[in-house]
Amino acid sequence: MKKINLVVSLALVVSMLATGCGASGSKSSTSGTSKAKGTNSSQGYGLTNVSFPLKSKVTMKFLTHSSALAPSDPNKKLIFQRLEKSTGVHIDWTNYTDDSFNDKRNLELASGDLPDAIFDTNGMTDNDILKYSSQGVIVPLDNLINKDMPNLKKILGTNPEYKSMITAPDGHIYSLPWIEELGTGKNAIQALDDTPWINKKWLDELGLPMPTTTDDLEKDLLAFKNNAAKLGTNVIPMSFMINHQGEDPSMLLGAFGMGDNDDHYMVTNDKKVVYSTTQPGYKTGIEWMNKLENEGLIDKEAFTQDWNTYEAKGTAKRYGLYFTWDKANISGASDDYVQLPALKGPDGQINVPRTNGIGFDRNRAVITSSDQNLDLTAKWFDQLYAPVQSVQDNWGTYGDKTQQNIFEMTSQGNLKHLPLSGTAPVELRQKTCVGGPLAVLNSYFGNQTTKPADAAWRINILQTTYVPYMKTTYNYPLVFMNSTDESQVTQLDTAVKTYTERMKAQWILKGGIDTDWNSYLNTMNQTGLTKLLTTKQKYLDTYFKAQKK
Repeated sequence: MKKINLVVSLALVVSMLATGCGASGSKSSTSGTSKAKGTNSSQGYGLTNVSFPLKSKVTMKFLTHSSALAPSDPNKKLIFQRLEKSTGVHIDWTNYTDDSFNDKRNLELASGDLPDAIFDTNGMTDNDILKYSSQGVIVPLDNLINKDMPNLKKILGTNPEYKSMITAPDGHIYSLPWIEELGTGKNAIQALDDTPWINKKWLDELGLPMPTTTDDLEKDLLAFKNNAAKLGTNVIPMSFMINHQGEDPSMLLGAFGMGDNDDHYMVTNDKKVVYSTTQPGYKTGIEWMNKLENEGLIDKEAFTQDWNTYEAKGTAKRYGLYFTWDKANISGASDDYVQLPALKGPDGQINVPRTNGIGFDRNRAVITSSDQNLDLTAKWFDQLYAPVQSVQDNWGTYGDKTQQNIFEMTSQGNLKHLPLSGTAPVELRQKTCVGGPLAVLNSYFGNQTTKPADAAWRINILQTTYVPYMKTTYNYPLVFMNSTDESQVTQLDTAVKTYTERMKAQWILKGGIDTDWNSYLNTMNQTGLTKLLTTKQKYLDTYFKAQKK
């Protein structure tokens, strides 16, 4: 799937992540027993004043998931073996592969057949957290963090925005976060998803300059089309996957106004939430895209193709221009394709729209009410937030005699990335990393660890080519809504997004946005956009106020 060479994931908590800790498969389990709600699976009840390693081994039951490429028993991973040795805690895992985990997790939580903790909750929603906390299924963690988790407490103390983002509306913390900093703000690796890659080889063969305006790009795409025989391939001037995150062409629309991104929420420099597909410049940009369609410059399959089809044509290097996070996933790592510069629009504007992506997930682990050793569990989880430990949890480890390693350990006790030639980084990461709650901060690079080569390469491209033209100071943060607002926003967002994305595809293909514009805006508001933005604004205001405290 996409982004397979990148070391981050949004969080986004879907498909295969660049951290290498997600994939699909079938169920596997290392636990042959289950327990009823309220019983204890840990050996040693109510342990206090815990220090590692324990004098006597204690066993805890955890529920988790992993890639089908990884060992079915997580204890076969070297990272967990070292943790058991250093803590004296043995984890009895029930492990499902990724495709079945969510359903199994929900069934176990609903049935009361509870583990002591869930390690890597795999996209447990905020509504899930609020529901299970109100039912007493999962326990609040704020006191445990203050008392038993010095590593995490320090991180939250020096980064108050993270504490704000994991604090529920009732003031409690119920889940442990995953944090991966690779740059911050506009300079973060997630600042632009749909990077445009242009065929530099074709430009050179045809004697064409690198485009700097939307008119230049249109001329180059026409030249690709009109010289298909000379280029010696089945030429597709431009391709994309409409409304598909990093494969959508939204970045180009920044030349006409605010532009667009994958969830369509943008924050103005006066801290107001707007919806990108209702802005005047959006209409102008879509009209230009329709012009490209009428000129035969857009792949006919751009509105229907799946990832495999998109990738196959890219591997054959049939594209003049295409969009994705990392070109290595589509056209390979060669210099045939390079990043397209930020283009100047008809009115002279250059603007690169930002995404709302962030290397953060607030719900990576929870502790259940069946756990009779809360202090012990909290202290075990806190080990995962130690800098050198977090780096390994996120990407993989060192010193494995049975397979290739992500790192080597230096004489100074720091981790150095190893070259991975001949190995797909994502596959090795999936086999060796453990994911879950962790924190990799910018300050670790050059100290506790080196920066992954693929991430450093992408950050350099962003900072030199696109960041200088990102006009917006803010993006929409990961706010924590109450259950009523969260449910309403989810419902309204689904309706509004479905409608606007259907119209986007229709207008690029068939035109008509100018005629439809006023009725479209009315329909958007009737569908719930006004209420949606009002609620989003309320939480944005609260977020900014919290940052001032």
